[in-house]
Amino acid sequence: MNDSSVSTRRRAAMAASDPDRPSGLQRTFGNAMLLPGWLVRLTLRRLITAVALLFVVTALTFVLVSLTPGDAAREILGLNASPSEYDRFRHQLGLDLPIYEQYWNWLSRALTGDLGKSLYGPDVAASIAERLPVTIWLVFGALLVSLILGVSLGSLSAIRRGILGRVVDAFALAGFAFPAFWLGVLLIMLFAVKLRWFPATGYVPLAQSPGEWFLSLVLPVAALSVGGVAAVAKQSREAMLDVLDSEYVRMARANGTSASSVFFRHALKSTSIRVVTVLGVQAIGLLGGTVVIESVFALPGAGSLAVTASIRHDLPMVLGIVVYFTMIVVLINLVIDLSYTWLNPKVRVR
Repeated sequence: MNDSSVSTRRRAAMAASDPDRPSGLQRTFGNAMLLPGWLVRLTLRRLITAVALLFVVTALTFVLVSLTPGDAAREILGLNASPSEYDRFRHQLGLDLPIYEQYWNWLSRALTGDLGKSLYGPDVAASIAERLPVTIWLVFGALLVSLILGVSLGSLSAIRRGILGRVVDAFALAGFAFPAFWLGVLLIMLFAVKLRWFPATGYVPLAQSPGEWFLSLVLPVAALSVGGVAAVAKQSREAMLDVLDSEYVRMARANGTSASSVFFRHALKSTSIRVVTVLGVQAIGLLGGTVVIESVFALPGAGSLAVTASIRHDLPMVLGIVVYFTMIVVLINLVIDLSYTWLNPKVRVR
């Protein structure tokens, strides 16, 4: 048996033992095809889940909103409209059709990318796209504050321990107990009404004035992020304590490894896995929190739009917002899964 046949058999055996190993075709066509198998499988699973989730969530939303007391036709015409005008307008809006037929009509258009028009006139997709950046900035700011302050407080209390650890525990308990809207009202009364440091309500676009944009988001982000800071600080402290008290960290210290090296190379890296999971849960919860915070601070975001659409029984607008929020949740879960598998390769499923 010559050397070339032996080499060929070795390469075939290596490719069979490692399904994520790039093939000769992949190496030929460059990095565009060099996607790990676990990444492709994870993304495909999330996409399939997203399709099923969108169907279930939109169907439940359609049924629940349709069964709530009130009627969009009555909201638009008012109480003085005659019964004939009311019936004619309901037929014009398609509200006299069975629920399953209304949902099928909406779904058939949504599958083509058309979310339709609001019962009050504006285009659904355009209205959401105009307001969504405010909600995204709120969630991003609250996540950033939760990450920086939470990890800092948790790490500091784990290193110093003692009374600082009890303070973090008390802060975490208070952060979980106090509702965001109540904190928002307190922040408005103190920093906007009494001290006049920040505006009480309203939003300034980033392109219009970066300074005023930042000031308009300080109080809403602060009210929204308190619970996230408490959760991240609590989890960071517990994870950091587990790592610092582990056997391999004690061995590293006994071998003369510096405290900074132990913290950054061992403790912080191990803590990040748990922090990433907590941030994913917090990000999804923050989307729901924006509905209340935007109403308290009168911000023109997608959350306040959802409240207004629900009060006015604007079913197409409510469904459009549900679609956007569900897609954001799926994207957040995908990012968290990718981050988790990158930080901990052991969880990759082949």
